[in-house]
Amino acid sequence: MRGGKGLAEALEHYLSEWTRRTGITVETWALPEGEVPARIARGVMVAFEEALLNVERHSGARTVSVAVTLGPSGLRMTVSDNGHGFSSEPEGRGIALMRARFRELGGNLSVNGVRGEGTTVTGVVPRTRGA
Repeated sequence: MRGGKGLAEALEHYLSEWTRRTGITVETWALPEGEVPARIARGVMVAFEEALLNVERHSGARTVSVAVTLGPSGLRMTVSDNGHGFSSEPEGRGIALMRARFRELGGNLSVNGVRGEGTTVTGVVPRTRGA
């Protein structure tokens, strides 16, 4: 990560700046404990920043909840908002970018929305053998 920061510290810094700039409340459920390999941390940060940019631009949300966890099975990123949601699968450039980042890391990303209730973006990177 930039300047030797770990993923948790980078996420905290980004969230602090983002909520100050947007006025959208952030509820942080969990941040990763332990070291995340730099390649994975960079890919997750790109997707995380894009998910929050989508919240800011499209959701009309007042609150966003985030969790990034690292466990025996791998890393999981969840970004949920209480905005407008949607009724069909969105396919914008931002979602394509997030999916591509998780695919490059051997993982996958899903986007689920409920009209009038919000959207949840979930990305998973499984732990690889020997990691």
